[in-house]
Amino acid sequence: MPQRLIPLDDLAAPFQIENQPVRGRLVRMGVAVDEILTRHDYPAPVANLLGETCALAALVGASLKFEGRLIVQAQGDGPVSYVVADYDTEGALRGYCRYDAERLAALRPESGFKAIGAQTLLGQGVFIMTIDQGADTERYQGVTPIEGETLAFCAERYFAQSEQTPTRVRLAVGQFDDGSGSKWRAGGVLLQNIAEDDARGETAEAWREAQFLFETIGEDELVDPSLTPETLLYRLFHEQGVRLFTAQPLKAFCRCNEERILTVLKSFGPAERAEMVEADGAIHVTCEYCSRVYKVGPEAVG
Repeated sequence: MPQRLIPLDDLAAPFQIENQPVRGRLVRMGVAVDEILTRHDYPAPVANLLGETCALAALVGASLKFEGRLIVQAQGDGPVSYVVADYDTEGALRGYCRYDAERLAALRPESGFKAIGAQTLLGQGVFIMTIDQGADTERYQGVTPIEGETLAFCAERYFAQSEQTPTRVRLAVGQFDDGSGSKWRAGGVLLQNIAEDDARGETAEAWREAQFLFETIGEDELVDPSLTPETLLYRLFHEQGVRLFTAQPLKAFCRCNEERILTVLKSFGPAERAEMVEADGAIHVTCEYCSRVYKVGPEAVG
């Protein structure tokens, strides 16, 4: 059998509505997001928020035309003080959430954890996207207030204010039993209007029609493991026709290593490092992204 050009899962793929000034990207995540979310014992609302953040980072980061990283983060004064997802242009993702367990437990929506929206979790704060092209270039950062109860709405506001690009975003996270236990999944769709020019002419009507179809996307469809990417897009845009292009594979990957840990430890003074030494005579450092524990002897730091 010929090899599929589009993977079934853990992918970010661009698409184009045929003969329309509308383009987009689709993200589907299975093993990658499950690995990120299960590295910590996150409560369901926190895992849901981090899963959406990872899907969003892949949706936006997959459009970068250079080697580098896209960092999506939000921070506020709510029960979740910080959430971040870090995507690099090789398709590697990592993510982390910081939260107050007691404040989170006080939120008890009658309709389940999905009723706890982004602003309820994060409170008053900011939504930030950062583009990092490496040590020799200056980072580009866009900041907008956290608004609305979905991370997707925060992203749409970001594009409207920082990029002046009409953009729609839909994100979803869910759990499915694959026979070996419950696994996390995440998905997302980003849709953008291509600006008018002399060749394209007026694009407003095509954009209105595309948005109408976009509104029919169900969150369950974005995370349904039985739906192929092609089937999902065909359901949405079969009347116009849609072309799905080569996908970027996605994987969970953390950039922590012993060298980085040593660099961090060396930034502390001798007295501070001495206080870090535990009963076994070593300094223990846990990566907040992947939960890997590094055991470092004081002599290695100098």
